[in-house]
Amino acid sequence: MKKYFITGLLVLVPLVITFWVLSSLIQTMDQSLLLLPEQWQPEQLFGFSMVGLGAILTVAVVFVTGLIATNIFGQQLILWWEAVLSRVPVVKSIYASVKQVSDTIFSDSGNAFRKALLVEFPRKGSWTIAFLTGEPGGDVSNHLQGDYVSIYVPTTPNPTGGYFLMMQRNEVVELDMSVDQALKYIISMGTAVPEIKSAMQAK
Repeated sequence: MKKYFITGLLVLVPLVITFWVLSSLIQTMDQSLLLLPEQWQPEQLFGFSMVGLGAILTVAVVFVTGLIATNIFGQQLILWWEAVLSRVPVVKSIYASVKQVSDTIFSDSGNAFRKALLVEFPRKGSWTIAFLTGEPGGDVSNHLQGDYVSIYVPTTPNPTGGYFLMMQRNEVVELDMSVDQALKYIISMGTAVPEIKSAMQAK
């Protein structure tokens, strides 16, 4: 009896969580319909709501924005828009910070997570996986004596939250593991163990 129950959980839990995540994502993206004039919303046009229409609209807007931004006219428009935002005292700081992070993460040349690392955190003798993000810069580097690296320690199972640390390079261990493998390992709470490359595979 217990064996069948556990087997059922192993089958159903991943499915339920997957559908829950997708449902939450679609519901969030559907909120884009609220930006439309009231007379253009599905409830007014068809008399009922259409789940997923907002998600399609969001994807279409993102695609069209990217299409426009890749031509000369779009690039000039973006430069003009950024110049306008840079003149607004509070907005310019927020926009500049968010844009720098998004450019690093989403651009093809971005290297937000460069390598997977093994570090002692949050105390000695306790190890976790982190990601190399770069090296300390600005005035921070003037106050650190030695060879330091900047790392990001994600939380489990949601890696979008975590801690930014600066540690000495000799205190971190570089792993023979891709960033994708490390992320799966973290999200699965250590259950999805990456395969170790054999000597023959390494050659």
